[in-house]
Amino acid sequence: MEIKKSEEVLAEIHRNCQLALQSITDILPETEETELREELMREHEEYEHFCAKAAILARDKNIELKNPGPFKKAMMWSSIKMSTMKDDSSAHIAEMMVQGTVMGITALKTTLSDMSRDMADEDIEALARELLAAEERFEKIWKSKIK
Repeated sequence: MEIKKSEEVLAEIHRNCQLALQSITDILPETEETELREELMREHEEYEHFCAKAAILARDKNIELKNPGPFKKAMMWSSIKMSTMKDDSSAHIAEMMVQGTVMGITALKTTLSDMSRDMADEDIEALARELLAAEERFEKIWKSKIK
């Protein structure tokens, strides 16, 4: 098992947030129900908040963060468009959000468990745990919307 450094944990936080923001941006135009749109926009705002915190930590600790490449973004966009073309119901959109959130939760849990305890940066670890808690909350919200 590879032990992850604080820099890698911060990179995972940033990547997680960037992918979530991109997914929400891609799925919003496919969402007509007001309640779902409001939840998507609320979560988008929270992810932006986490991105800003990660950027501040990166700046303060002299860590360079990279955004997902255009190919990854294009793949996500096309996947969302194809999936909603087949089924754009509120329940299906909620299922898609659950899937994405679970992937984020899994990545964060794996990253945190692989984090080097002796080299752990308290601020970075705290942000990772805060994001994990938010994603677990989002998962419950989306699961409640699957009918």
